[in-house]
Amino acid sequence: MSAIIVEDVSKQFPRESRPAVDHVSFQADDGAFVVLLGPSGCGKTTLLKMINRLYEASSGRILVGGTEVHDLPVTDLRRRIGYVIQQVGLFPHMRIEQNIAVVPELLGWEKRRTDARIDELLELVGLPNAYRKRYPRQLSGGEQQRVGLARALAVDPAIMLMDEPFGAIDAITRGRLQDELLRIQRKLKKTIMFVTHDVEEALRLADKIIIMRLGTIIQYDTPLHIIVNPRDTFVQELVGTEDMLRRLSLLKVRSVLDAQARGERQAALGHSLPSALATISPNDDLRSALSHMLGSGTDSLAIVDETGNPIGRLAFNDLRAAVAEQAIET
Repeated sequence: MSAIIVEDVSKQFPRESRPAVDHVSFQADDGAFVVLLGPSGCGKTTLLKMINRLYEASSGRILVGGTEVHDLPVTDLRRRIGYVIQQVGLFPHMRIEQNIAVVPELLGWEKRRTDARIDELLELVGLPNAYRKRYPRQLSGGEQQRVGLARALAVDPAIMLMDEPFGAIDAITRGRLQDELLRIQRKLKKTIMFVTHDVEEALRLADKIIIMRLGTIIQYDTPLHIIVNPRDTFVQELVGTEDMLRRLSLLKVRSVLDAQARGERQAALGHSLPSALATISPNDDLRSALSHMLGSGTDSLAIVDETGNPIGRLAFNDLRAAVAEQAIET
C-alpha cells in the first residue's frame, strides 16, 4: 500500500523563470523511509511542503493515505502528519511538556492521557522525564531536536515529514540522532519523507532515495542500486560512487562483526541463517561483500570462518553504517 502518491505535481512560484517542482511523480509505500536528496534549490523542500499543503501545488495531485489532500480541511491534514524542521521551532516561553502537548491539547485530549503520552515520548526519544519542566534554552541543540521529534509524534501520525532536521547539529550528535531515528522507525514503522543534502545521511537512513535536480526526479531507487547503478553522471558525482567504493575497499568484514559486538547485537548464527545464503570471509573487504551481494541477488551474506562455520551475518545496512561511521570519524 502507498501511504503517499504524488502524480504529475508541479509548483510555479510567481516571477520565477522555471518551476520549483516540475511534473514530479512517485509513490512512498506504507512504513517506508524515503529520503529526498539533492543540491540546494533542487525542489526537495518545496515538494515536501506540498504534501502537507504548506505550499499549494500549481498542478497535479497528491494523495495521503488514499485521500487527495484537498479533500480534507488543511488543519485535519496537518494533524495527521508529523512535521520536523531544522530550526526545531519549539516555543521558547513554554516548558518541554507544554511543547510536546500542543497538538493533543488542540484535539481536546484529557490531561491524564496527555501526561501519559509525554512520558512515553520522552522515553522513546531518549530524554529523562525530569526534562518535562525545563525550557528549550536549557537544552542542547540535539536535545531540542529530540523534543521536536517527540512533539511531531505526539498524536501518533502515520506519516512524518522531516526537513533537514539534523542539518544544524555537529557530526557526532547528528550520528547519534540518526541512530535514534532508525531505532524509533524500526519500532513504530512510520512512513517518513526526509529532506537532506547530506549524501552520507541519505545512504545511512533511507529505504529508498529520490534524487532531484532542477525540480525534477533524476533517480528514485534503493541506496544499493544508486551506488552501483547511478542513472547518470550527475547522480554518480552527487553520491560519490567512486569514493564510496574506495571506502568499502578499505574496510574488512571483520570490522562489521566488531561493530555488532560493540553494539551488543547478536550475530545470526547456525540454524538462524538460511542454508542458501551466499557466504563471505571476515578477512574480505566490504567492496567484495557488495560484489557478492550483487552477484547472488541478495542484500545479505553469511559470514563464515576458515572451516565454513557461520559466525555472523552481513546485511547491506551494515555496509551503509560502516561507511557512515568512517565518514564521521574522518
